[in-house]
Amino acid sequence: MSAVPPKQNTKAVILVTAADLAPQAVALLRDYELVYAGKTPQVPELIELARRHDPVACIVRYSSITAELMDASPSLRVVSKHGSGTDTIDKAAAAARGIDVTAAVGANAAAVAEHALALMLACAKSVVALNERMHEGHWDKATHKSLELGGRTIGLIGLGAIGQRFAKMCDAMGMRVIGFDPFASTLPPFIQPVDLAAIWRDSDVISLHCPLTADNRQLLNAGTLAQCKPGVIVVNTARGGLIDEPALLAAVRSGQVAMAGLDSFAVEPMTAAHVFQNEPGFVLSPHIGGVTGDAYINMGVAAARNTLAALQKTGLSLAA
Repeated sequence: MSAVPPKQNTKAVILVTAADLAPQAVALLRDYELVYAGKTPQVPELIELARRHDPVACIVRYSSITAELMDASPSLRVVSKHGSGTDTIDKAAAAARGIDVTAAVGANAAAVAEHALALMLACAKSVVALNERMHEGHWDKATHKSLELGGRTIGLIGLGAIGQRFAKMCDAMGMRVIGFDPFASTLPPFIQPVDLAAIWRDSDVISLHCPLTADNRQLLNAGTLAQCKPGVIVVNTARGGLIDEPALLAAVRSGQVAMAGLDSFAVEPMTAAHVFQNEPGFVLSPHIGGVTGDAYINMGVAAARNTLAALQKTGLSLAA
C-alpha cells in the first residue's frame, strides 16, 4: 500500500491563547490557520501546542509567553497582545530571538476608562454597601453621607490613551486633574503634570493607568500610602503588581485609605483565600475593565492587523 502523500498548501499557523477571537479579526486572518488554546490556557499547554503546530505568530489574550514557549516555536515572528499590557510577555527573550512584540494600544481605552469611573463612583458613593443594605430592608438616609467628587483632586499615574480618557471624564465632573507620566510628551490643558510626591500629597483619589515594569512594581506600598491624604480613594484598572496588597489592606483597615476599587490583582485569577475578600473597604471586579462587546472587537481587529503588519515585514504576510 502506498504512503499517504503530505498535505499540500498547508496554511501557516497563528496560535491564539484563548478560546475565540472576534469574527472581524478572524476574517482578517483568513489566510492563516488559527489554533485556539482554550479558555484558561497554561504555559505548558501552550508549549505543547507550539511544538505541534510551529506557529508564525501568537495572539495573546490569556497566559504568559515565555522564552521556552518561543523556543518551541522556531517559526515564530510576532507576539501580538490582544490588549495594551505586555507585561506577561518576555520581551527581552523576544528581542533576543528577533520576534516582534506588539500591543493593541488604545483599542480598549474607552472601556477601561469607563470602568475606572465606575469604580471611583462606587467607592465615593458607597454604591455596593448601600445596595446591600437596601436589599436587607434598611433605609440609611439619615445616617449615611457620600463623598462629593466635584472640586476634589484626582491623581493619575500613567497618562496614555486610557489615563487621558479617564482624565477627561474627571475634568467634566469638575475635578482637578493632576498626573504623573515621564513618557507623556503632549497633554491636554486640563491635566496638570506633577511629580509622584505631589500625587501622594495632593490627591483625594489616586488612579493607576501605567504598565507594570520592574521599576514600578509595588509602587503603591506602605511608604507611599503613608504619604497620602487620610481617607484617599485608590482605583486600579491597570496591573495588580503595581500595589503591595497586604499594605493596601492594612491602609484600608486603618482608614488611611477610605476605599479601594480594584479590577486587577497580583495573582489572577483571584483565589478563595485572597486577603481582600469579605473586606468592606473594597469594591472588586475580575479584571473585566476592558471586556465589553465593542472592546472585544476593537482589540481583536487591532491584534490581527498588528500581526499581519509584522508578518509583512518578514515576508510571511500570506499563508505558507
